[in-house]
Formats: sequence, structure tokens, C-alpha cells
Amino acid sequence: MLSQLSVKNLAVVEKLDLEFSPGMSTVTGETGAGKSILLQALSLSLGRRGDSTLVRHGKDKAEVSAVFDVTNHQKIQNYLEEQSLEDEGECVLRRIISSDGRSKAFVNGVNVPLSVLKNVGELLIDMHGQNEHQLLLRPDQQRELLDAYAQSSEACAQLNTIVAEYNAISNQIDELSSNQDLKQQQQTLLQHQLQELESAELTQEELDSIESDFKTSANAASLIEKASAILGQLEQEQGVNEQLNSLSYELGLAAETDEKLAPISALLSSAQVQTQESVYELTNYLSSLSVDDQTTEELEARLSELHDLSRKHNCQITELITAREGVASELESIGGAGASLDGFQQQKDQLTQQYQTQAKRLSKIRTEKATQLSSAVTQAMQVLGMPGSEVKVDLPSKATGVHYNGNEGVDFLVKTNMGSDFKALKKVASGGELSRISLAISVVSSDSEYTPTLIFDEVDVGISGAVAEVVGQKLKQLSEHYQIICITHLAQVASFGHQHLRVSKAQQDDGAQTTVEQLSTDERISEVARILGGATITDKARTAAEEMIEKSA
Repeated sequence: MLSQLSVKNLAVVEKLDLEFSPGMSTVTGETGAGKSILLQALSLSLGRRGDSTLVRHGKDKAEVSAVFDVTNHQKIQNYLEEQSLEDEGECVLRRIISSDGRSKAFVNGVNVPLSVLKNVGELLIDMHGQNEHQLLLRPDQQRELLDAYAQSSEACAQLNTIVAEYNAISNQIDELSSNQDLKQQQQTLLQHQLQELESAELTQEELDSIESDFKTSANAASLIEKASAILGQLEQEQGVNEQLNSLSYELGLAAETDEKLAPISALLSSAQVQTQESVYELTNYLSSLSVDDQTTEELEARLSELHDLSRKHNCQITELITAREGVASELESIGGAGASLDGFQQQKDQLTQQYQTQAKRLSKIRTEKATQLSSAVTQAMQVLGMPGSEVKVDLPSKATGVHYNGNEGVDFLVKTNMGSDFKALKKVASGGELSRISLAISVVSSDSEYTPTLIFDEVDVGISGAVAEVVGQKLKQLSEHYQIICITHLAQVASFGHQHLRVSKAQQDDGAQTTVEQLSTDERISEVARILGGATITDKARTAAEEMIEKSA
């Protein structure tokens, strides 16, 4: 509910701080006093359009802040949490409009786009007033209202879950179907590539060594010549190996005389052993080499084949087996696309059946409750000064298919005079009639989930007497479920409020100044008496006002 409203430098308001109570608050004041400034301020805090003309003359900016207690309103808390705007059961909306036309919006101290402020506002307050945009005029709100009244909101949510799954499957089917020709071409290409790779009879051992093997074979003669020459120098008489052996022996004898030579002797001995090992390895290497032009040509041809394959698959020769496995996997995936398409189609058919079952169940509930809601609202309108008026909750069928929110729309139709035709609620011409219709619907559906605060702007236009008293009773009845703020010019309605606010305007040096004050019991009697009797408040008027307030308590 709305707990505080602060306004600064907005039009005729220099500074205003108001606290609101639960239940029903009535707002009164003389014509032209500026009662609408409250609605204007609230509208700005809720994300409605504003411009620089609203900034008080001579000031840089206008500022409006509205504080709401949302402790018991889970829907609002969930939205705030989704937007990372939650603040322990409180919601503070703030709007700043500069004299240069720029605007800033804040929710719980966080700068947000105006669209977010508006979304939050629509969850907090519904304004029912002449020429005001009302949530009730929106088709989705009418549907939600009927579902809440019919207790079918959960059934609708379950149906929408089915629709979301159905749409996801449909998108996958469309994607697979639209790419069938392309995938057929890809499949043909992949089959050719896989056959080519399999025909190459690849082994990882060959891929790892073929380039080295070819290089060795192509240079075999040169390698044999160089290795043989080195081996000769190592093994010949008085060669390196024999010299190292002799020197190692001599140094070993010397080390027996001086131990300091022992480490050096060990090093020389190790060198001789390493040289001997080199002789053995070179001998083995030479025995493995041969000059064979045919072998070299075969290796060159094979290497060329593998190079061609590696270029086609954009990889190294050593990665060709991995490439082959990738082609096989991709081919298998494409080959399974047809099976996937059939599987998706089966899922889609199953979801269609589930949708139709759930949609029929939802339609049955709506049809029954729409009749009950139409009758109840029509009855309420009769006692609200609209004899001959009638409301009908229409359920127009949608085109065959799977739709969010079911197989039917929800339209609130109304006729305001006996014999006239039903029209859409948004086409009702009279603002007062529209407000009273909204009041009737709100009262009848008061057990349903709605915004926590409802504002009625001059809902009593065009009525008086007993009907005005009924309007007051209905508003007070509604305040048992919601916070009600009602701007009124009728004493019968004003007397029902739990809280009474009076708007007044005075001329000052810097221009007109509007103020709003909460009235005490005695001040409230005087204000109701003023509404009853005019500027001059008589004892009779005060007595009548006091009796009216006591009766309405």
C-alpha cells in the first residue's frame, strides 16, 4: 500500500509531505483547489509521461517520491527481485523532472529506465478516473481479472507452460526442415571425405614418422658417406677411440700416485666409454641405411597423398586420424537429423493433445464464471446509479491453433442504457460511468488478486443522494481488501473515509500554492458540512455532517 508521498516544486505545489493510512482515504477540496495534483504527482512516480512544464516556475527541477509497503504482496516482491531492486518489504519510487525536459527514474534508490518504473507502478496502483489510463481497459488485465475471479490462474499458467514447450519444439522443427537441402549437400560431401580418408588406411605410427622417413631415404647416400667417414676416424688404428683408451689407462696409473687426478681420470674413462657406444650406434645406423630409389619414390608419393588430405581438412598430417573421426561424427549427426525431426514431430503432437485438454478445461471454467461475473457486476451497477446498464464478459474464440492463455480472448463489454448495444469497455464515453463500472467490477472481484492500491477520481460524477451513499458504502467495502484513495465532491462519499485529506489553494507572492492537510475529527466535520452547505457553514450543516460521519463509521 501507499504509505508516503512527497512532492517538491511540482506545478502549484512547492513542498508537500503526506502520509497515507490503510483502508479508505477521501480527498476533498473546493473546485480548482488542485485535487488533481495528487493524481499528477502519483502518475509521475508511477512512470507516466511528464515534461518541463510541470516544474514550478523559477525552479530547476520537480521531484516526486512515493513509498509503498509491499510486505504482503508477493507478486510485487517477485518482480523487484527479478530486477535486483528488492529492499526488505519496501518499495520507493522516485521521479525527477528537470526544467530542461530531462527525466530520471529510481526504484529503491537505483536509477532505472522509465519502462521499469512503469512496470513496477502498474503492480502497485490502479487509477480509476476520468480520462485516466486504466489497467482495467487492457485485455490482459481483463483476462487476469476473470481468471482470478474464477480461480483459474494456475490452470492458465500450466497451459502457458505447455505452449512455451510447444513453441520451442516448433522452432526446432522449422530450423531442421528449412536446412534439409543444405544438410543433404553436406551429407554427400562428408560421405565423400570419409570414404577418401578411410581409403588412405591411416595409422598414427605412419603419420608420426613418414616425413622423417622420406627425408632420410632421400638423403641416404650422403648420410652413409658422412657416417662411414666418422666411424672410420673413431675405429681406425690410432683413432679417437684407441687414443682415449690409452690416455685413460695412463691417467689411471698417475691417479694411483696422486688421488687428486682420480676425478679427471673418471671423466676421461667416461669419455672413452661414450665414444665406444657411439661406434656401436653408428654401426647399427649404417646397417639400417640403404640407397633405394624405389623406396624413396614410394615415400614421396605417399607423403604427397597425405599432404593433399591435410590441406583439404585444414590440419597437420599427424592430425588426419582426428579429422577422420570428426567427419564421421558430423556425418552421423546429420544422418540422425531425420530421426530427430520425426522425434520432435511426435513431441509436438503430444504437446498439442496436452494443450487441447488443458485449454478445454480452462474454457469450461471461464465460461461458467464469466456468466457469474457478468451477473454480479451488472447487479452492482444498478445500485451505483446506472439503472439499465449491463456488463457482459465475452469470450471470443481465437483461430484454431495453440495460443498463450487459451483458445479464447476475454473482453469486458458494457451497455449503459437499456436497448443500446454492448460495446467494449474502453469505448464507454462517460468518464464517470467508466469509473463506476470499474468500481462495480472491483467490488465484485474484491477477493481476487489486484493491485494493492486503487484510486478513484470523482467516481461519483453525475450521482447524488441515496446512490452517492451506496457508492461510499461500496468503496468502504472494497477498502477491506485494498487501500482506497478517493477524490470526491460528495459529502456522502467523503464521510466513509478512514482518513480525510483536504486540498486548498492560496495566492502568494511567488504564485499559487496548493497544500494538502490531514483533517482532525472536528476539521473533518467542518469540511463535510462545507460540501453540504457551501461556503457558509451553519449549525444544521455541521449537525448533518456529524451524523453522516457517525453513520458511515
